[in-house]
Amino acid sequence: MALQALVLDYGKGMRTVMKKNRERKRQDIVSESYLQTVRRRFMHHHMAVVSLVIVAILGGAALLAPVIAPYKPDDIVGPFSGAPSKEFWLGTDQIGRDVLSRLLYAMRISLLVGIMATLISTVIGVVLGLISGYFGGVADMVIMRFTDMVMSFPYILLVLVAAAVFKPGLWNIILILGFVDWPGIARLVRGNVLNLRETNFIKGNIVAGMPLRHILFSEILPNTVAPILVYATSVLALSMLDEAALSFLGLGVQPPAASLGNMLNGAQSLTVLTKQPWLWIPAGLLIVILVMAINFIGDALRDALDPNSRR
Repeated sequence: MALQALVLDYGKGMRTVMKKNRERKRQDIVSESYLQTVRRRFMHHHMAVVSLVIVAILGGAALLAPVIAPYKPDDIVGPFSGAPSKEFWLGTDQIGRDVLSRLLYAMRISLLVGIMATLISTVIGVVLGLISGYFGGVADMVIMRFTDMVMSFPYILLVLVAAAVFKPGLWNIILILGFVDWPGIARLVRGNVLNLRETNFIKGNIVAGMPLRHILFSEILPNTVAPILVYATSVLALSMLDEAALSFLGLGVQPPAASLGNMLNGAQSLTVLTKQPWLWIPAGLLIVILVMAINFIGDALRDALDPNSRR
């Protein structure tokens, strides 16, 4: 009996401790700020945290390429198509350039293309979406019909035609991708603005005579940042893939500048593909890692910024 009473007391004590811990955790969640809530939810996605670390490391390596690269990317420093060795960790390419050095500089180009194209498409999409959603009427009809027209073209065909018409090069590719990727963001922003426009706090600003600039950029835009940020991660990954595809086909970044896409160009040769894998596997692997990591981060941001999330 004494043992049974001891077990019951122990169980009751454990339930009390667990209940207090749950109440304390609930109070901590209630008292935390929005940014703390987003951070806590994001940290629940372990793959996203690992992906963020990977992107930070690779981005830092690309940024510090002039410092950490063993050789300059265009210098001929070894044998033609040399296999990996102690001197050249990832081997040399067809004309004797160090693959590791070119890989570090290639990441800079690919990340630059992805980030700049995403910024351009986001700015265009946000501006058009704000105008279309807030003003409605003729402006909405014209902008949305133009958006539908752009989206009706096969995406990859539109990019290929634009790249073929304009001279291949770094900034041309950035502009092409930036001006092609905006329709999705425009439609997303328009949908959010249509909902926000009918809320009481926006109507209150209108009645109070607040300037249009204040209503659009201080009231409506901050409340659409979360979905824009999530969508922008997918645009970033897509832009990097598009750059790689265009450069692989010879329509993107042109040699001797190195990008992950034109480093894969040698894989068009059956000899390179089967007997010299160091010429294309590192670049292909980096593209896969970067795109997957960015997508994991985007998925985690979507859940972290969702006001209905229960995490």
